[in-house]
Amino acid sequence: MKGPDHIREKIFNYETVSYVIAGVLTTAVDYIVFIIVNEALRAHGISEMKAVTAATAVSWAAAVLFAYAANKFAVFKNFDIKPAHMVREFSAFVSARVLSGAITLILMWLMTGFAGWNEYLAKVITSVFNVVFNYVASKLFIFKK
Repeated sequence: MKGPDHIREKIFNYETVSYVIAGVLTTAVDYIVFIIVNEALRAHGISEMKAVTAATAVSWAAAVLFAYAANKFAVFKNFDIKPAHMVREFSAFVSARVLSGAITLILMWLMTGFAGWNEYLAKVITSVFNVVFNYVASKLFIFKK
């Protein structure tokens, strides 16, 4: 029978700890870009819903580019840079992020437009979903050994 040490080793290993760090940094990129774009659009008279939607899309794209590099090289230690491999891998990574990005847009719309929640609270909630979904996709489908 495997005890608490085994569970601790499964949870607190290089891959999961570095994924959390990369995720925090990716989230920071996402939030910073979201705030800058959202506030800039709102300052130019763009409606809240349009500003939130545009800021979410732009911040998502910036976070995806950062996350690909962080996950490939730092988390999963995948240094295969052959063009064919990278195209296939990046395509899979972006596809998974497109799915999570679409879900994020829907969740943001539901929480801010439909439920009337604060956009920053909604952003935190969608981030929790993204961390879990994206780790599973990266681990099982994209950067698998």
